[in-house]
Amino acid sequence: MTTPPQQDAGQTVGQAPVCPRHPDRVAYVRCQRCERPVCPECQRPAAVGVQCVDCVRAQSRGVRAARTVFGGAAGGGRPVVTQAIIAVCVVMFALQYLSHDQVTVDLSFYPPQAVNQPYRFLTAAFLHSTSFILHIAFNLYALWMVGPYLERLLGRAQYAALYLLAAVGGSVGYFVLVSPTSENWETGALGASGAVFGLFGAWFVVNRRLGRDVTGIVALVLINGALGFLPGIAWQAHLGGLVTGLVIAAVFAYLPRNRPALRWTGLAAVAVVLLVVVVVRVQTLPEGALVPASLSTVWIGGVDNTVVIPQL
Repeated sequence: MTTPPQQDAGQTVGQAPVCPRHPDRVAYVRCQRCERPVCPECQRPAAVGVQCVDCVRAQSRGVRAARTVFGGAAGGGRPVVTQAIIAVCVVMFALQYLSHDQVTVDLSFYPPQAVNQPYRFLTAAFLHSTSFILHIAFNLYALWMVGPYLERLLGRAQYAALYLLAAVGGSVGYFVLVSPTSENWETGALGASGAVFGLFGAWFVVNRRLGRDVTGIVALVLINGALGFLPGIAWQAHLGGLVTGLVIAAVFAYLPRNRPALRWTGLAAVAVVLLVVVVVRVQTLPEGALVPASLSTVWIGGVDNTVVIPQL
């Protein structure tokens, strides 16, 4: 007994051509690129006629994705980084509340422990006052207003780096500009406003680069900057975040888009400058301004019920 020869993909059964991906389907239409039969499910519109899904996929692999002038993917997509930041802030707020503000004390920016516990330079930006709900509401609203726009233009990686470094820059501004002899030096600071002001600064730079009107941005920064001088608000962090955001956005906006290594080197340089500023500040502090490592638990355990938290 002999077996009939197997049909190759795209060959005919009898006289009718069949789709290579669905051999049980007769297909009289052929792909304009590879000329194989293609059934309706596998057809994709082309400039002339149709193409099969395999040819469309092969072409897409060889096409460079369109980019914005700042390196972000044209067309963007969901602002997943902005959404993730908002989610982290909400989760941390819940942990602060459930821990009766122990998380607040452990992670907010406290100048005397800044060197001993450097993670506070960043973690403070994900905390908010549990006694004033408008604090987190306003900051997250401002983040949602500006974040997706910048994330689309800069791309997710650059946008995430901007936000995190602007958050650190806000804490650095507070560390540098608060006098060690003032009561604010002994006060924990927290909030996303330093990072948000960094986004405001970046918003200004990218719109200038695109030739768009920046009047509204300037007015927004001035109004919020003026509010920052009200009692209980750390304007120093606002200023630090704003300056950091301006510089980082300038790096992304004016260094060549086709030189990503150069842009990331510029970003690393900004981080180094922030570190140098902190080191210089530490050298100029009077003796006793910083809590030594052996005493790092005194503040955490001793004044968690009396510490006043400026709303950044």
